[in-house]
Formats: sequence, C-alpha cells, structure tokens
Amino acid sequence: MEYTYQNCLAYFGVGGAHPGSLPLTKYILAKEKIDETKSILDVGCGTGQTSAYISNQLNCKVTSLDSNKVMIDKARQRFLSLNLPIKILHGHAGNLPFNDQSFDFILSESVTAFTDLALTIPEYTRVLKPGGILLAIEMVLEKPLSEEDQKSICDFYGVTQLLTESEWLGYFQRAGFNNISVEQIDQQLDENEIQLAVDFSLSENIDEKCYDIIEKHEYFTLFYKEKLGYRVFRCCTDLEP
Repeated sequence: MEYTYQNCLAYFGVGGAHPGSLPLTKYILAKEKIDETKSILDVGCGTGQTSAYISNQLNCKVTSLDSNKVMIDKARQRFLSLNLPIKILHGHAGNLPFNDQSFDFILSESVTAFTDLALTIPEYTRVLKPGGILLAIEMVLEKPLSEEDQKSICDFYGVTQLLTESEWLGYFQRAGFNNISVEQIDQQLDENEIQLAVDFSLSENIDEKCYDIIEKHEYFTLFYKEKLGYRVFRCCTDLEP
C-alpha cells in the first residue's frame, strides 16, 4: 500500500492539523456574524473537530465534507458521541454535491491547496449564496525556492504547485470573488493553546511508514519555515443586484 501525507493524517486521526489549529479557527469565526440562521460548509472536515465546535458554539446549520473515508468515519463517530445534528458527506471539493447558492459560509482549513484549484474555487462560488463568504487558511510561498525544493515539497504533500499570496488572489478573483481580504497571523495566537488543541483519533495497527511520513512533515515544517507560511483569505461573492 502507498502511504501519503494525507492518508497518514487520516490514520492518526489528527484534528486541527491546519496552521493555527482550533485557536485560529475560533479567531477567524469570531469576526463573522454567524447564528442559527446561517449555513456553513466545512470542506475537508477531517475528523470533524472544527465542525463540532461550530455546531456546539454557534448553533448554525453545519455540513461537513471530506474525500477521505477514514476521516469521514472518525468525524461521524465524533458527531454521534456529541449528539450533534451535523450532516456529513463523502465528496470532493472540485465537484461539490450541493445545489447552487446553498451556503452562507464555506470554511477551508488547509484543504484547497491539495485540490485542483481551477475546479475547486469556482465550485465554492457556485454553492455560496449571494454575499456568501469563503474563509480559507492556505499555504503560501513566502520566498523563492529552487525547482528541486519545490518538487520535493509538492511530491511529499501531493500538491501540484506552491502559490504566492498574489497568485492565490488571482485564483479567487478569476473565480468571481471580488471582495477579498488577506490576513497574516504572526504572534496573535498562543502557541501552547495551539498545541493543546490538536487531538488524535488513532486507527489500529498504524504502519511504521506513517510515523516516518509525519516525522518528515515535521522536518519540512522547520527546514522551510522562512519560505513557507500561510494566510487567512476572506473572499466574498457578489450580492444580487
């Protein structure tokens, strides 16, 4: 069996694997007007940590979607144990199984970069209501990398390209988002709180290769910390005329 970074995350059942973990999610959502009248799609929900928090704390209608069936099973178990009314589906961000204008918000926490952006981002605009908002935490290339380093990173994480902030903005604008703000998070989050927020739902009999892959991820994180960062993108769709 071929082990990838993505399916190793699933076997370890890592909740809050994205930069900033749940504290960053809380920080982002606290700026929005979200109540029981709103609907939110958690794309690439993983083990459901974020979806569970939103459902518990904000009382809005939550739909969770992931392409990894192991993650889906673990998220479903989380929601059942907490008795949360969250709809969960298996699907892909590039072909969302929803009608046009279905959601007020979409949350993508270090997910979109792992997809075909030319398909995924237009899908976000399609399923968002007029005036709907995409909140995306995404990896950003801060400084130039050699072709060899870029290939090494892309091959390991299973992404096709590493984008600068301006390149991300280009994708969002071409998909129809016309009101976009970008935030770079520096020292606003407590590192201890971030570490404590990461949780695990371990599969049985995890292969040693998965431990090696997670170790390599930690190495990459440290080695490229000056050249790979992340941004929070807030992208709005047009209101109806």
